Amino acid sequence: MELGSEAGRVIGNYILGGRVGRGSFAVVWRSRHRQSGLEVAVKEIDKNRLPLTNPKNTVKMACGGDPSNNLLKEISILSNIRHPNIIRLFEAIETEDRIYLVLEYCDGGDLAAYLHRRGKLSQDVARHFMRQLASGLQVLNENRLIHRDLKPQNLLLSTNEATPLLKIGDFGFARYLKPRDLADTLCGSPLYMAPEIIQNKKYDSKADLWSAGAILFQMVTGRPPFDGNSQLE
Repeated sequence: MELGSEAGRVIGNYILGGRVGRGSFAVVWRSRHRQSGLEVAVKEIDKNRLPLTNPKNTVKMACGGDPSNNLLKEISILSNIRHPNIIRLFEAIETEDRIYLVLEYCDGGDLAAYLHRRGKLSQDVARHFMRQLASGLQVLNENRLIHRDLKPQNLLLSTNEATPLLKIGDFGFARYLKPRDLADTLCGSPLYMAPEIIQNKKYDSKADLWSAGAILFQMVTGRPPFDGNSQLE
């Protein structure tokens, strides 16, 4: 079956509705729980397009604390964190050729779309979002996690209201960092990456604070602090 086809399918206890997003190896469906009617987002992932070390045991490995790639890390992290400013993973369902992540549905889209519609934000609204981003980052820090790809596209908004709840999403680049350890992998989005990452130096959770500052700059000025679409630029 082609990835992204057949809305209306039943996966576990969930009925897939309309498609709300698509990537190179995944499709996101607006869905609902069959019994409770709870609205959720179901991320359908084609296992055949993923470089998995052990595709037969993807979900089991992640929940068992032995993540071996970005998807496994995301499942592992979100399975162990509950916080209003972190996107919630309800469950992961695995079939022969698919993985379905059942996630909290955010009706307000992402912060990037919000900023595109509204331009620069008032100080009050920017402060509202930054407090929630800081609250989510505090939880990550308490769990010795660094996100490594904070950007408006990865900050989801709960509703279409003027001041919705902000939730950190997309933990594919996140990793655990032991005390006094440093990361050295080049990852993230150039406009929001900390200088130490761009310069291929070792870094810690303070790199996320730089990204948060870049997001704040964009909220209050209407544009990112830097131009360029690559590390070199």
